[in-house]
Amino acid sequence: MALLSFNPSRAKRFEKLVQPHLEAMYRFAYRLAGQQQDAEDLVQDVVLKLYPRLAELESVEQLRPWLNRVLYRHFIDQVRRKGRRADRPVSDVAEPEQQASFLDSYAADIPDFSEQISSERLKPVMDEIIQTLSPDRRTLMLLHDVDGWSQEDIARVLEIPVGTVKSRVHRCRAALREKLLERPELFPQAERVKE
Repeated sequence: MALLSFNPSRAKRFEKLVQPHLEAMYRFAYRLAGQQQDAEDLVQDVVLKLYPRLAELESVEQLRPWLNRVLYRHFIDQVRRKGRRADRPVSDVAEPEQQASFLDSYAADIPDFSEQISSERLKPVMDEIIQTLSPDRRTLMLLHDVDGWSQEDIARVLEIPVGTVKSRVHRCRAALREKLLERPELFPQAERVKE
């Protein structure tokens, strides 16, 4: 493997393009990898791969989605090579205010449920349920429902039509709701009514 040649002018151009996106790339990598060290390694690998492709970077109109797409592809390649899953609870990757909003949206959608499920009771169950999703679905739900990515941005990164994103989000939400309803410990009053 040839060493990268260092050209100060080239390095400055590259840094000017990539530096504003590094924090967002790291957050995305963390969502994918689930661990700080793995996320840092993922971003570093991608940056090193992209440095020789400066001309291509300069020609990209929307750099953030393009960088995230490259990051996602690199992650998927690593997962396929290593055969490992990035399992971690939602509470490890989402800020408390994001968790509350995410969790409340599922509790509010449950039919015939008069008492709001407390976030304290819902968090561990949602963490467990989300772990049952495939890495692709889990990442999709975290990006869309926790991070608030638009469906268009997700479609660009995953290189799929917006309609596919919409249907996958819908199916994932339906699966999560169904799995929530299967958890009697969340609905103590519902159990009493049945008895």
